[in-house]
Amino acid sequence: MIRIVTLGLILALSLSSCAQMTDTQRRAGTGTVVGAAGGAAIGAMAGNAGMGAAIGAGVGLLGGLIYDQKQKSDEQGRRDGQTVR
Repeated sequence: MIRIVTLGLILALSLSSCAQMTDTQRRAGTGTVVGAAGGAAIGAMAGNAGMGAAIGAGVGLLGGLIYDQKQKSDEQGRRDGQTVR
């Protein structure tokens, strides 16, 4: 019972902390988590889940930041296009 309550509190706190984050922080965090999960899965098949998770987290972080820069660039392009008209 205590484990369920503890996991519920951890989940609630982790979700509520995202409310104060910027778009860049959310995208980087999402990339890191998804990369770590994918890396752990691949690493488990290769025999070292911890190393796979660490590598996946780094790659996911970079992917999230690249995606964020693309989104910002697209948004700036839309703004520039609307002011020219």
